Amino acid sequence: MKKLIHGGDVYRNPDCIDFSANINPLGPPDSVKKAVVACVNDIAHYPDVQCKELKKRLGWAEQMEEEALIIGNGAAELIFALGYSLRPKRALLPQPTFAEYEQALLAAGCEVFYYPLSEENGFRLTEDFLQVLTGEIDMVFLCNPNNPTGVLTERDLLIQILNRCKEKQIFLVVDECFLDFVEEAEAFELKEMTELYSNLFLLKAFTKRYAIPGLRLGYGICQNKELLEKMEQAVQPWNVSVPAQAAGIAALEEDAYVRRAKALIREEKAYLRKELIRLGMKCYASEANYIFFRGEKGMCEGCRRQGILIRDCQNYPGLSEGFYRVAVRTRNENKKLIEGIERWQKQL
Repeated sequence: MKKLIHGGDVYRNPDCIDFSANINPLGPPDSVKKAVVACVNDIAHYPDVQCKELKKRLGWAEQMEEEALIIGNGAAELIFALGYSLRPKRALLPQPTFAEYEQALLAAGCEVFYYPLSEENGFRLTEDFLQVLTGEIDMVFLCNPNNPTGVLTERDLLIQILNRCKEKQIFLVVDECFLDFVEEAEAFELKEMTELYSNLFLLKAFTKRYAIPGLRLGYGICQNKELLEKMEQAVQPWNVSVPAQAAGIAALEEDAYVRRAKALIREEKAYLRKELIRLGMKCYASEANYIFFRGEKGMCEGCRRQGILIRDCQNYPGLSEGFYRVAVRTRNENKKLIEGIERWQKQL
């Protein structure tokens, strides 16, 4: 099986501006870069297998007990660890959504069923979803806001889904990795619900928030201690490197940086959305740090020739050619994206 095609392929496109990966446009904080450099001599030692200091700082930041946290080599490692640990027989996924959920479930020998999100309904999850949560399903993955659409599921509906899952003994995983960039994100968080529901696991990551995808650092929140113990056994030893742990500890002090990023994204997303609509694109209601839209076929390659990488979403199950996603970046970069699309459109 080939590796899944994602955004962020700067290695084969080194001279392009990357709009295909949804990373904080401010780049890594200086304190994080300094922390990585400062720990260079420590790479002569194995990492702390318990991630003790990082868990301590993370517990403070999330206001959660350390025992409810698990650290991973990116959120992706935890997705696979969940599959291996729970070994579900039948799982349900909205479609489209993040591809790694399906990949991890299939790797664990699970049969995957799909709930199609309709374009006519703006790719929103609705109460109809509750009807497909039956006793035949063991596990559900939800991404909030969803990737690649950026559409949020309201908290009231999430609670209804959570209650339905508990009733039917379904394990619910909610991926909140992009919630960091949502306005008033606290209104959508579910971490306080983990104390009431042992069938709930929350996925989060440092990757997008602090622009450190190359370091691989994610975490989960869950009160099911038995599950967390199984997951710790499922991941490789020393899975979180010395530089990644140092970066995470430093990043958790960067509250002002996160506020600046949210303000920048708020302003630039409005600008970018307006310009894309002006160019004839159909933009959907993304609440994340990216815009999901429909445009002319061939735009991905056309933009690449203009020195711009965008995410072609046709390889997401449930989407077809003509769907794209672009990250929100700085004003100068966003202008170059719009100019690149305009140049390509003139060549059609």
